[in-house]
Amino acid sequence: MSVATTTLILIRHGETALNVENIFRGRTDIPLNATGREQAVRLAEALRMLPLAAIYSSPMDRAMATAAPLAAAHGLATQPAAAFHNICLGEWEGRSKRDVQRECPELWHQWVHDPEHIRIPGGETLADLRARVGAGLAEILAVHAGATVAVVSHRSVLKAALAVILGLEGRYFWKFYLDNGAYTSVEHRSDIGYTITRLNEGCHLGERTEELF
Repeated sequence: MSVATTTLILIRHGETALNVENIFRGRTDIPLNATGREQAVRLAEALRMLPLAAIYSSPMDRAMATAAPLAAAHGLATQPAAAFHNICLGEWEGRSKRDVQRECPELWHQWVHDPEHIRIPGGETLADLRARVGAGLAEILAVHAGATVAVVSHRSVLKAALAVILGLEGRYFWKFYLDNGAYTSVEHRSDIGYTITRLNEGCHLGERTEELF
């Protein structure tokens, strides 16, 4: 039986003003800042030699703009994919993390210590997110078996993807740090499943913005 090896390049979008200001983004549609645009160009150069067959992206502007130089370098059209849309953070979107910590201390404590079970008012749970991201990854494997595919998305989405890839149950969200403009490489063999080959690769990036929570 032949073995198909599919390579996934999971990319976090470049920096935005709200990353720098430490504000919850969620579905707030904001552009890349100057640093983010430069990160997108550097990313495209770093991945120029990959034999990409397709590029999928969150439909949000910051992700599509990050994908644009990469798509141009490979002569591909970026395909918006709802499966990789950012998590909805409900009432927290557009609010500073400092304000949320002060005004919602119990929810903030859960966000820091048990985010897998938090339900932010009006928002999406990590279980909801994980289910749709898992379905998106499965569809890519079915459509692009044996090819190399890039996915440009958001921190929360890529953390959920890594949980699916590693088969992690329970607490996983704070076990990964993912920089703006960095990428993670994953191989999927049809006989043994997933293997992470690079995690949060950012050698092409300049100075990074620290953002843990």
